Amino acid sequence: MTYRPELLATASSLEELNRLMDAGADACYIGESRYGTRLSGEFTREMIKEAVSLAQAKGVRIYAAVNNIIDNDTLEGLHDYIAFLHEAGVDAIVFGDPAVLMAARAHAPGMPLHWNTEMTSTNFATAEYWARRGATRYVLARELNMEQIEDTKSKSKLEIQVQVHGMTNIYHSKRSLVNNYLDHKGEPDRIPNADLERGLYMMEADRPDERYPIFEDVNGTHVMSSSDICMLENLHELLAVSVDSFKIEGIMKSIEYNEQVVRVYRLAIDAYLADPEGYRFQEEWLDSIRELQDPKRELSYGFFYKEQVY
Repeated sequence: MTYRPELLATASSLEELNRLMDAGADACYIGESRYGTRLSGEFTREMIKEAVSLAQAKGVRIYAAVNNIIDNDTLEGLHDYIAFLHEAGVDAIVFGDPAVLMAARAHAPGMPLHWNTEMTSTNFATAEYWARRGATRYVLARELNMEQIEDTKSKSKLEIQVQVHGMTNIYHSKRSLVNNYLDHKGEPDRIPNADLERGLYMMEADRPDERYPIFEDVNGTHVMSSSDICMLENLHELLAVSVDSFKIEGIMKSIEYNEQVVRVYRLAIDAYLADPEGYRFQEEWLDSIRELQDPKRELSYGFFYKEQVY
């Protein structure tokens, strides 16, 4: 079978979905905040139906995020939501909680299931555990380095997904920390979405130049990384070990930025697949991202070349 990796991107709206597909995304990641967490934007059921229709016309896959922390209140509507996703024609469900897997077995038989907890997917034995329970893809923790990714890929029977661009979550609380603080201060107005537009961020006293963006939604408070992963220059190393899916995380970024990122990663992937031996990275690909990059946010390799931190 010919190796053709997937380029996966997050979409915040139907407009962005269309633009990312036209830029070269093979699949797009969307969802409703009641069931999915840290979403680029809110997709209602009607929007999900339209997204599936638009994507099918262009040969693009739609993955629904159902990776929230499932409490008893959320569980009450979960089975109906999974049945809806199946009927709507969604191509896969992204999950972390076994309750989602059980609901999918009952209401979405045969639908691919992508296991993603963002932090505990660190070894091939765990991948095997979820494979035996019906998972078809294993989303690797962002803290794994290149050697560990290669080792997991070589020993796992599941598809492997790796984030190659964008910010990552470093802290999550189910509490509304920002709004709770405003309540404590006696502020009359609450912030429905404390996001990038408000410029909220955290700083450490000994590293004042690093800013950690904060946004707050119905799922609580999220603190994000101070830099953006960018593996474009070394993408060929991941292609060489046959990683199955490359994720562009577009949360808290503009449509124009995400569109350009998808476009250049598409160019790099296609150039490698056309001639792996003769592949050469083109500096202008990265330059086109730098032109749109927030100057206060560094482009970094994340943990790809660091020692194991666990």
